[in-house]
Amino acid sequence: MLYLCTLGNVLLVSTVSSFSNSFGIRRPPFAVKYTRLCAHDTENDLKVSRSPIPNDNEVEINGEYVNGVEDIYNLKIPQIHLPPRLAPGVAWHHHHAATTRLIHGDETSGEGGVGRILSNLIPGRSQLVSSTQEWKTLEKEAEEMKNTHLRDLLQDKERCDQMFATHDGVYLDYSRQRASLETMEKLLELAEKQELKKKIKAMFNGEKINFTEDRAVLHTALRADRKLEGTVFVDGMDVIKEVHEVLDQIKYFTNGVRSGEIRGYTGKRLRNIVSVGIGGSYLGPEFLHETLKTEPEGINSALGYSLRFLANVDPVDVERTCADLDPEETLIVIVSKTFTTAETMLNARAMRQWLWDFMGDDKEVVRKHFVACASVSATEKVEAFGIDTENYFFRFWDWVGGRYSVCSAAGAVPISLLYGFDLFEKFLQGANSIDKHSLEAPFNKNIPVIMGLLGVWNMSFMGYNTRAALPYAEALLKLPAHIQQLDMESNGKCMTKFGVEVDYPVGEIDFGEPGTNGQHSFYQLLHMGQTVASDFIGFVQSQHDLCLDDESVSSHDELMANFFAQPDALACGKTAEELRVEGVNEDLIPHRTFKGNRPSMSLLLPKLTAYATGQLLAIYEHRTAVQGFMWDINSFDQWGVELGKKLAIDVKEELLEARRAGDGYKVDTGRPATDRILNYYIENSDESPCVEVDSGNPTTKVTRKTHREHYPPIGHDLGGSNGKLS
Repeated sequence: MLYLCTLGNVLLVSTVSSFSNSFGIRRPPFAVKYTRLCAHDTENDLKVSRSPIPNDNEVEINGEYVNGVEDIYNLKIPQIHLPPRLAPGVAWHHHHAATTRLIHGDETSGEGGVGRILSNLIPGRSQLVSSTQEWKTLEKEAEEMKNTHLRDLLQDKERCDQMFATHDGVYLDYSRQRASLETMEKLLELAEKQELKKKIKAMFNGEKINFTEDRAVLHTALRADRKLEGTVFVDGMDVIKEVHEVLDQIKYFTNGVRSGEIRGYTGKRLRNIVSVGIGGSYLGPEFLHETLKTEPEGINSALGYSLRFLANVDPVDVERTCADLDPEETLIVIVSKTFTTAETMLNARAMRQWLWDFMGDDKEVVRKHFVACASVSATEKVEAFGIDTENYFFRFWDWVGGRYSVCSAAGAVPISLLYGFDLFEKFLQGANSIDKHSLEAPFNKNIPVIMGLLGVWNMSFMGYNTRAALPYAEALLKLPAHIQQLDMESNGKCMTKFGVEVDYPVGEIDFGEPGTNGQHSFYQLLHMGQTVASDFIGFVQSQHDLCLDDESVSSHDELMANFFAQPDALACGKTAEELRVEGVNEDLIPHRTFKGNRPSMSLLLPKLTAYATGQLLAIYEHRTAVQGFMWDINSFDQWGVELGKKLAIDVKEELLEARRAGDGYKVDTGRPATDRILNYYIENSDESPCVEVDSGNPTTKVTRKTHREHYPPIGHDLGGSNGKLS
């Protein structure tokens, strides 16, 4: 007969005889058939389940009979509901019948009862992917692989010849992963168990897979072909038709600005673009901007224009952004889905004030110099800010997350203003190429799926919790920061879709730097410190190669020599024997030995163009989604961002109260450590210049001074803060 109990937090399952031997629990002198929950020894925190007869609640524990009924902590059984305290004799017949079915199985379902007990005793345990046989097989595979060296795996030609994938010019080599062909097969089996193909299709089809916010996830629709209009709907909306309507609007507007048909308040052409946004509204577009800045077509398209990003709420960022710009030639793009993001809206008001300081506070200044990229649901807030919602408002949708929004108006408007819509469209085409590949290619040849599965392998099975993005292209200097947000905000979670906490590692720490700069920064750790799984990204051709007199190789070949050498050095290392052959002093050998066995993969593309940049973006977006699907987490919400925001609002109120109260005021948040440092800040900082302002527009002195030192504005009679709105 099966007995169940918990001792502290440990679940114990045993027969009568083993309980008698181990815990001094003896069955009363009567035999019964069914299990009932009973008995709690508070002194030893011992809970026991046994088989009593009806109306008998006694069990002998350590020589004494105890009365009472106690459920096993958090027992979740689909057939019955057990309250925290089940009083003896209450609803006995109901629970007696239910537990009978539970232990001996439900005849109608044909499922064994004991198996269901074991799978449900730990809350939600059976729902975790880690409870599957495929996961357990991979755990065993990982233990075996930890005894294998990459130095040996790379000698297996058959293995190496199969561990690559290509698509549309993108070449992925993953032979330097600590994985065998058998490992890849087992990962694919886990993908099948997790219904990965079905989940990917659900995302493309607009199903509401963002289950905590009840939203679809359709960043792929942002670059879908126009001919697919009428194939994807969300709440009755033809998504792809809606996307192309906005793209057409962006093309018309940005072409109008670049041609000079759309001008600023004083009639000057708009040559400077300032994009105000934070997080995904900033990191993705800036990564794309830096890539196109040195792309030959981008260089020619951007002549005469400039683009800057204002993200940080630090007033120094405002100062740096506005320095040497002519307000009369500046167009401000506000990117905020809800138009409520605290940092973005404060910076938006700062830029509005900056324009008003020079051109007067006429409402037409805002209507001619501000553009909004926001959700349709934020239309009233956009209009209240003073923006022309008919012509200067470009919508995106709740099914586009911020970190997935580069292909939406958030990226399209500032990038098209600087480089022209045609170049941005090539970027969309590159992303669409990978979208199709991700959806259609078999998983064993599917680049983002392979990368995602290996991400799960390295994080959850091999224990590598840090990952580096290492682009060997200076133009990709902002890609690691974008990947960092994309992946860490998406998969930095602890709960599964079942509402059960994961019991396996998820969510890597991502960082990176372009090569070869990174080699002289943190590669020391990559080679000899903790193991970091690394992605090397390189290009067959440079955006701008350089050949110097008397140099044997071009600058690009010099760069790419490092690109090819570093993965081998990480994988193979250098042995003590090799050092001795080189004649290295014996005392130095321990310090110069490289253990190797450090995994990496290499992505090689033809040339860093707008199209290739779109491919890279989509590869990493899909890799992130694949890992989330495999882990059963929601890669498309970000509740972890909210708590800090809420506390910041509370602290801001405390600061405001302290500024108003003056000397002697002490903050009391109820958190002593916070009170101490906050009071120190207040006592040692200048009085806030904003508290005493009752009317008018406080001027941005530093910015005004800086601007006037460079480009004094043409004189006008608009009246500054005494202008038309005073």
